[in-house]
Order: sequence, then structure tokens, then C-alpha cells
Amino acid sequence: MCDTVVVSVPVGVAESVRERASLLLVHLNERQKRLWMASEARQIGHGGIAVVAQATGASRSRISQGVAELKAGAQQLDRVRRRGGGRKPATVTDPGLRDALLGLVEPTRRGDPTGPLSWTTLSTRKLAAELARVGHPTNPRTVAALLHQEGFSLQANTKTLEGGQHADRDAQFSYLDAQARAHQDADQPVISVDTKKKELVGPYKNGGREWCVRGEPTPVKVHDFVDSTLGKANPYGVYDVGANTGWVSVGTDHDTAAFAVATIRRWWDAVGRPTYPHATTLLITADGGGSNGYRVRQWKTELAKLAADTGLTITVCHLPPGTSKWNKIEHRLFAHISMNWRGRPLTSHDVIINTIAATTTTTGLTVHAELDDTTYPLGVKISDTDMNDLTTTGILQRHQWHPEWN
Repeated sequence: MCDTVVVSVPVGVAESVRERASLLLVHLNERQKRLWMASEARQIGHGGIAVVAQATGASRSRISQGVAELKAGAQQLDRVRRRGGGRKPATVTDPGLRDALLGLVEPTRRGDPTGPLSWTTLSTRKLAAELARVGHPTNPRTVAALLHQEGFSLQANTKTLEGGQHADRDAQFSYLDAQARAHQDADQPVISVDTKKKELVGPYKNGGREWCVRGEPTPVKVHDFVDSTLGKANPYGVYDVGANTGWVSVGTDHDTAAFAVATIRRWWDAVGRPTYPHATTLLITADGGGSNGYRVRQWKTELAKLAADTGLTITVCHLPPGTSKWNKIEHRLFAHISMNWRGRPLTSHDVIINTIAATTTTTGLTVHAELDDTTYPLGVKISDTDMNDLTTTGILQRHQWHPEWN
């Protein structure tokens, strides 16, 4: 027959330990807590481990480990836990987890339609659920950590595929550059022109974010249907490469070649002529499509009228196919306009014009914007006879190098 030994500890001791624990433990790391509880247990004496465990809620083994550390006098001040302590990595407790995860991800990354998951479900939550289904229980955070270790990361699509590349693409860029340098060396204007993306006018969502009072975002329409009264805005821009200035006409009608040349005419009358009073030539660089495309007959005939009215010799060099993003106006003017009105609904034409005109950069860009509410009808036909007349009279002269572009 065995006798049970009951350790008698004054009631006040346990309560005192509990009060000190509530004050101290929140400020200590794991190792410091363990050593403090061990110190309290040693101070109480026989039965101290049980008293401290009851007062703090810690396990007896944890306090016993602290007591052993105090007796050994180990100086492990560079670590909170002893080496090898703490929870083991998921790949150690479940050696097959990594291969099972890669087995789910790799087929979908290669576009395998027979894999257990389609490419649209490659989220950590769904991957964790699929792993649990096949006998590898885990959580989304562990899945994300393992994916990072294997070289995966969240990435968006990148626009790098240009499609078909013309054999003379680089040569045309060199030709265009030579034309621009020759004009600038002679103090003649060089401009880049294009149409910016058409914008809905009204309380519609605009991409980007702006600082607002927390919880009070600007309300906009749920659906992006065109307002029959306000319509769309067609911004057509002229960027002076040498002066680093922009001109934008915000059209309310169609984006036609007549609208494009009318914008260039406005720029020349208001800015170009005063800036270049002795100019005799004008170089226009443009991409190959849209209202100023190299196949558009109205673009050529309207430019011929502008040349006749201004007395300028106008040279047009188009960028080769598939390279419109290399047009100077895209990243020297339009990109800054988009950043300037990000997150702001373009509620009226006045808002659009004022926002464009307020666009500046640290490199000195200034922009003028104005409304063009002129009607520009679609479907204007230029006959073969009219085009032949421009060529035979020498008004329209094509360069020897890629005459369709220059």
C-alpha cells in the first residue's frame, strides 16, 4: 500500500504568482517566460512547479525545462528557443507534401487540361483543399510559403508579344530618327501625334486610386453604358518633341483624319508658329493606324490642304506596324495624363479639359487642352482621281525608302 504525499503551499503564494504573471509575461519572449516561471518554482521549493503551472496555465514540462536550464547555467542569449526546438516544417512532418503540391501546379502551369485543377483555380485556398483531399492536410499559408520556395510568385500578364515583326522595323526607326535629327538641327519643328483612348463622359469608374476620406469613395455608375447626352471624349494629341509641350483637342464627334489634321492646324496657329517663326518644314511622326494611318486617304488630302494654307513642307514618317507604343506621344504625354486623372470620374468635358491642362512633370512638360465640338462626318470618300492629282502635281511626294510609310 502506497501513501500519497500532499504538498502544502500557502494559498497566498499561488495568488501572488498569478498576479506577477499577469504583469510580466506579456512583456517576455518564450525563453524569458520559461526562465521566470522556473525561478518562481525554485523559490517556492518543493511543489513549486505544480503551483506555478496552476497559476500561469503553463505545462509542467515547460517549467521543468526552465528549471533544468537554470541549474545548467546555459547562456543561450542569442536565441529564444534551443536549437531544434519549435514546430517542425510541414515538409518534415509530411515528406510527400512538396511533391504533391508540385504535381498539382506543374500540369496547370504547362496548360495540361487533364490535371486535377484548371488554371483558374490556382489559389492557395483551393490548392490546400485539393492537397487535403489526397491525404496531405495543410493550410493556404503553408502552400504559399512552399510555392515561394519553389520559385513561384503572383504575377500579372505582361504585354511583350508584338505579333508579326516587319523585316525593316529597325531600319524604319533609324530612318525616322535621322529625319527627326535633321529637322531639329535646322531648328524645324518635330511633332508626334496620336489619338488617346476614348473616354466615357459622366460618373463612370476611372482606373487607379486616389487619396480620399476612409470609407467615402466617390460613387460611380455600376454599368459603363454611354450617356446619350454626354457621349464620349476623343482626345487627339500633338506632342512637340523639342519643346516638351503638348496640345490636346478633346473632340465630341468622330475620330477622323479631318479631326486629326484640324488639331494639328490649331496647334500650329496657336503654338507652333509663335515658337518656330522661321520654320519652313514640319516633321510629323505617327503610328500606322487609326485616323492618321498611312493608308488613310483623307489624312493625306487634309495634310495637303494644311501645307498649302501654312506654306510649310510637311513630312510624315509612320512608325512600322506593331510599334505604336514606341510613339513619343504615348510615354511623353498620354501616360502622364492618365496618371493625372487616375481614380477620378471624368464627369464632364470641362473636367477632362482642365485635368489634361493641369498635367505637368518634373522635366518641364506643359499641356494645353481645349474642346473641339465640330462635327466630323464618317465615310468621306477620296476618289482615285483626287489622289492621282496630288501625286502628278507633285503635292504628294513619296520617299524612296518605304514610300508607303514616308
